[in-house]
Amino acid sequence: MVLALPRPASAVPSFARQTGMPCSQCHTLSFGPALTAYGRQFKLNGYTFGEGEHPMPLALMVQGGFSRSDAPQPDVAAPHFSNNNNLSVDQVSLFVATRITDHIGMFAQSTYSGEGRHYNWDNTDIRYARPLKVFGTDAVVGISVNNNPTVQDLWVSTPAWAYPYISSPLVPGPSAKPIISGGLAQVVLGATAYAMIHDHVYLEAGGYRGLSDRWLNNVGLYPSNNAHINGAAPYWRAAYQFSTGAHSEHYFSVGTFGLDVKMQPDPTVPDTDRYTDVALDASYQYTPEGPGALLVNASLIHEKQQLNATFNAGGSDNATNHLNTVEIDASYAYRQTWSAGVGLFNTSGSTDVTLYGGSPLTGGGSPLSGSNNGSPETRGFTAQFECVPFGKMDSWGRPWVNLRVGVQYTGYLKFNGGTTNYDGFGRNASQNNSLFLFSWMAF
Repeated sequence: MVLALPRPASAVPSFARQTGMPCSQCHTLSFGPALTAYGRQFKLNGYTFGEGEHPMPLALMVQGGFSRSDAPQPDVAAPHFSNNNNLSVDQVSLFVATRITDHIGMFAQSTYSGEGRHYNWDNTDIRYARPLKVFGTDAVVGISVNNNPTVQDLWVSTPAWAYPYISSPLVPGPSAKPIISGGLAQVVLGATAYAMIHDHVYLEAGGYRGLSDRWLNNVGLYPSNNAHINGAAPYWRAAYQFSTGAHSEHYFSVGTFGLDVKMQPDPTVPDTDRYTDVALDASYQYTPEGPGALLVNASLIHEKQQLNATFNAGGSDNATNHLNTVEIDASYAYRQTWSAGVGLFNTSGSTDVTLYGGSPLTGGGSPLSGSNNGSPETRGFTAQFECVPFGKMDSWGRPWVNLRVGVQYTGYLKFNGGTTNYDGFGRNASQNNSLFLFSWMAF
């Protein structure tokens, strides 16, 4: 259920009121997750910059649109919707985003899901940060308390903010993802300590604990959402960033991040599954003095799965599996208003017929979501064109009114291990190709 949640947004007008600057000061496309150099500094320093007004640091976001896949799904996409051609309001989110003190700030989101018809907490990041000297070198150090590994990250090359930034929950998606790619979102709470040294070297480390059934209920979730994490799950992050060119128009970052988590699928049985994710990522931004800008991101995540609990319970063929995901995306923005982008993705890993859905010929299998040959391999692309008419210094209604409209097309060359009849029920990978016409508003 957690993996099926759409990715949320991160640009909120209340931060623009606090800084006294337009949204385009922090965001490469005036409105949306991708950050400029100033935006990264704003987040790094605990959301505390600015001398503008913030008497009521609230913002409201609405996401929705029209979703269509090339072939109808075998069942309805969600309760109260049809199996194709759905018009929906996917998210209505309330944000509290503000500086609390000179060194403490917060970004907190709670969301009503139009598909689940349910309200719960969403991405939350509360920070303490301050500049100081480390061995005679300028640095910013801080602590982040958050509920989604990588939501605190400064770069959109990590899973929480990755391209395409918005997606439809009403179209088919692949079954296999690393645990760090949203598998613990909102069902954990953790703290990490970080430091940016000389504006080049970024280091971060911390850990996460799973929420109890009681606390899941307190934040609007259910006991069925419980990941049953055993002990603490350590998280780490390191990156190096630098700029070149006469006006620093070329920006580069390279890094690594990872998570190690033990989960106890059946709390009455001591056996655990262990997921160890290790990733590499990189970003490039080209921001010349002219009206155009280019943003490129890449990531590689390798996950080792030690599935003792699942294997002993008969839920997998192998006690040890692995999963690899590669994502590369590039977007060109013109005057921070028009944007065209494309992203390539590839997932591969161990063959496991029982774990990934099996085949109806062997008494298993699931239409649409199953894998006839037990492979998680999925390959495809997402192309997106959008317009962001507001959010600049001279925009109407700045910073109160923000709008992002676009069209997104996702195509699959392979889906859950196959191209034709991949699920054993006659469905082809290309039948999951989807069109999403979206509107994304913030007030």
